[in-house]
Amino acid sequence: MDRPSTPDPVSAPSSLGTIAVVGLGTMGTGLAEVLARAGREVIGIDISAAAAVQAVAALEASTARAVQRERITEQERQQTLARFRTFSDLQAAAEADLVIEVVPESYELKQEVFRALDGIVRPDTILATGTNALSVTRLAADSARPERVLGLHFFHPAPAMKLVEVVSSVLTAPTAVTAVTALAHELGKEPVAVGDRPGFVADGLLFGYLNQAASMYESKYATREDIDAAMRLGCGLPMGPLALLDMIGVDTARKVLEAMYSASGDRLHAPAPILGQLSEAGLTGRKSGRGFYSYEEPGSTTVVPDAGTPSEDGAAGARNRTVSSVGVAGSGTMASGIAEVFAKAGYDVVLAARSDQKAETAKARIAKSLTRSVNKGRMTAEARDEVLARISPAGSLDAFADVDLAVEAVAEDLEVKQQLFTTLDKVCKPGAVLATTTSSLPVIACARATSRPQDVIGMHFFNPAPAMKLVEVVRTVLTADDVHATVREVCTKVRKHPVDCGDRAGFIVNALLFPYLNNAVKMVGEHYATLDDIDAAMKLGGGYPMGPFELLDVVGLDVSLAIEKVLHAEFRDPGLAPAPLLEHLVAAGCLGRKTGRGFREYAKA
Repeated sequence: MDRPSTPDPVSAPSSLGTIAVVGLGTMGTGLAEVLARAGREVIGIDISAAAAVQAVAALEASTARAVQRERITEQERQQTLARFRTFSDLQAAAEADLVIEVVPESYELKQEVFRALDGIVRPDTILATGTNALSVTRLAADSARPERVLGLHFFHPAPAMKLVEVVSSVLTAPTAVTAVTALAHELGKEPVAVGDRPGFVADGLLFGYLNQAASMYESKYATREDIDAAMRLGCGLPMGPLALLDMIGVDTARKVLEAMYSASGDRLHAPAPILGQLSEAGLTGRKSGRGFYSYEEPGSTTVVPDAGTPSEDGAAGARNRTVSSVGVAGSGTMASGIAEVFAKAGYDVVLAARSDQKAETAKARIAKSLTRSVNKGRMTAEARDEVLARISPAGSLDAFADVDLAVEAVAEDLEVKQQLFTTLDKVCKPGAVLATTTSSLPVIACARATSRPQDVIGMHFFNPAPAMKLVEVVRTVLTADDVHATVREVCTKVRKHPVDCGDRAGFIVNALLFPYLNNAVKMVGEHYATLDDIDAAMKLGGGYPMGPFELLDVVGLDVSLAIEKVLHAEFRDPGLAPAPLLEHLVAAGCLGRKTGRGFREYAKA
């Protein structure tokens, strides 16, 4: 094909019909499948003949499964396979309208590919890098045609994940962005336009969170199993952070974080030392058979027990206290939910509020909740009545005289909680376990308000308590072993999943969740991306059930700011300082859904 003598800096191929994929690893193979199934002619290029053979075999297997599931016909399968050709030489890209490189995350490797392509492809061919950490601008600047270079960041696994980040440098021609954006739509993906900075949107938020989780594990604050369970059950995430690091590759995560830290200087992006230790030891996750977890074999997804696996009788040696009756202090949504949980599990519950009327109102809220379950066929009317009969409303904490476990769920105010614990100390019988549901205050401060700090522990339920499976069990330095063992057993009996953690700000979930939310606010404050694009990126690219701004508006911006301040005060890390935009919105009274306006506006109920 004849080439124009000089490239037109603003033109682009009218149709990206032939696409070359350079690098046929897991991501390259997935991309080839997406493109071929969408009707594109795909040129797969890899210097490894074995990788090319494996890519073809993977496409054959995945399309065969699609036929079995009646998603495509056998004829469509054969057409798809015919559209995928593999080569070992970059010269094969000469006829491509678009080249997407997905070679390993190394400037040297990527620069070598781009420089070679400069002498091979047509002047109007678009060159895209699949990097998630390296500078697109730097790669473009090294190219003979920087206006044709951009980032096209797909997410793993490419056939399933909907998000594509379209990354422009200051040199990228708008027509190139328009062309690949149209392609992404035609592939059934959701493109998000972002500027060039390490991590872009999704990984920029995700990897800071993963890094903090690795640091949390390294400090022995919580086990790998508890960290992962906490984030899955407490936040609804599809995977825990340490399991996700193993899937991504510990070495890959370390490289991404190093690139992010070199650009931001934010200590939250400085790779946790354990990432370097595991990488240097070759323990890079699933692909090597061992990372944070151990796997059946390299490449396997099956976790096998190892020296770090907790024993089933973790509380052996501690004789549990008997718990048959429970007191719940408070009249709000959380108190009502916790009382419902205990009553449904067969415990006799005393629900105490500041007045008989408030206690009765709280019980009525439980009755309404249970009736909804009856209407949905989840329980019988008789079962509902039995549960309600176990709940005794009271207008005073004096009714806790005989309870075996007292759980406070009052306002998140340390002085209020300390006064309540002083009262519980006087009212509750010797040996009763005293628990606080605080999400951000020091449990030890509540314990010291009593004459029996050894009996005090944290039981952090998540809202709504009847639905959420997680309870963070928070030990202080004074909590007795039998109290800890008793509370874990009680959690299991009420069908909750207990995770152990120490008494420090945020515990597991909030300590990992809120810095991530805060960083999302900083992105908007710096005009890097829009609310909608960030929310879409985290839902489509990270599998999050809600985007960060949706979640912030639900939680309440004032509550979120208070937690951020507690975390910043505890850890003294500049990166944890509340985002100015969050502070401004709270000062303006824009607190989220409860006020009708937060990051977004809401119709009044």
